[in-house]
Amino acid sequence: MLPEFRLEKFFSEWEFQARHHLTASDAENCPLGELLENPSELLELRLGYIPSEGGRELRQAIAATYQNIEPDQVLAFCGAEEGLYCAMRALLGPEDHAIVTLPNYQAMEELPLSICQVSGLPLRAEENWDLDLDELRRLLRPNTRLLAVNFPNNPTGKVLSQERWAQLVEIAREARIWLFSDEVYRGLERDPAHTLPQAADLYERGLSLNVMSKAYGLPGLRVGWIACQDREVLEKMLKLKHYLSICNSAPSELLATRALQQGSRLLERNRQLTVDNLKLWKDFFMEHPEKFEWWAPEGGCVAFPRYLGHEGVESWCRRLLHEAGVLFLPASIYESRLGAVAQDRFRLGYGRRGLAAALDALRAAL
Repeated sequence: MLPEFRLEKFFSEWEFQARHHLTASDAENCPLGELLENPSELLELRLGYIPSEGGRELRQAIAATYQNIEPDQVLAFCGAEEGLYCAMRALLGPEDHAIVTLPNYQAMEELPLSICQVSGLPLRAEENWDLDLDELRRLLRPNTRLLAVNFPNNPTGKVLSQERWAQLVEIAREARIWLFSDEVYRGLERDPAHTLPQAADLYERGLSLNVMSKAYGLPGLRVGWIACQDREVLEKMLKLKHYLSICNSAPSELLATRALQQGSRLLERNRQLTVDNLKLWKDFFMEHPEKFEWWAPEGGCVAFPRYLGHEGVESWCRRLLHEAGVLFLPASIYESRLGAVAQDRFRLGYGRRGLAAALDALRAAL
């Protein structure tokens, strides 16, 4: 039995009630018409079933975002969550061991934990959320089968250096383990030169998870995918998908295809918005050094600052929500059974428009 999904429960209760949603994990979205040069294309679309693995045109558009991936090495899913679920079920068994970076999206640890033994590999706040590769080596066991990572990281915004990423991939290769890489924020790095190569391109046992929801800012499409060079693993995941969504929505796949065909424009627009919004957050935190400890994230559109106030972050977040309608995610949402996660932090988002007005409300509340 999987435990309650704390983040999703929290959002189901408050996401659409708060006046100022300052913890959103997705970038700015756009209207449907912006994606279509010919709107009649959607109006004339037949609303029938489509291939379970994803339509050919969609998989071609996805494969074009990689260096070494062909369309038949891509499997489409209903969002990223379904892909994550299928991958863990396909790759892990009761006798296996997995390693997962912390902090992370709750499903990334709970799904492996429901199957096998799991160890947490912490990102160190005191080292700008960097990863200790020696600790990774110490965690490896003879039955270790999978390493799951997420860069740019949710919630910290950490991006590994190119050198450290290459070393991590080499450790996975030497141990002959699967490298599951959550890359949903790829393309939102502050400096595009820091964008990491994708795991599926680099490594024959690499799986790259991505989705239209986060960096592209199109969560309403509910289209995600996994790219992998190993077709046998893709086939195992496809068999699991037959018990879940079966196939995606035809209109969603059409819109996702058109979005990917202009993906560089969407990503650059959202990347620039995150850069501009980070300047606003930096100014805000400079005004309140006695209340916050701030480390500027290197990618994505979420950050994990520290709250220094005497009342504690949980009470502070609750008071802001009820008194000012300002929504943050408190650190308790990121509690982990695999290791300690600092309980004096909160997640904020900076990928959407309208931040200046929300910050004015936050200033007034403070």
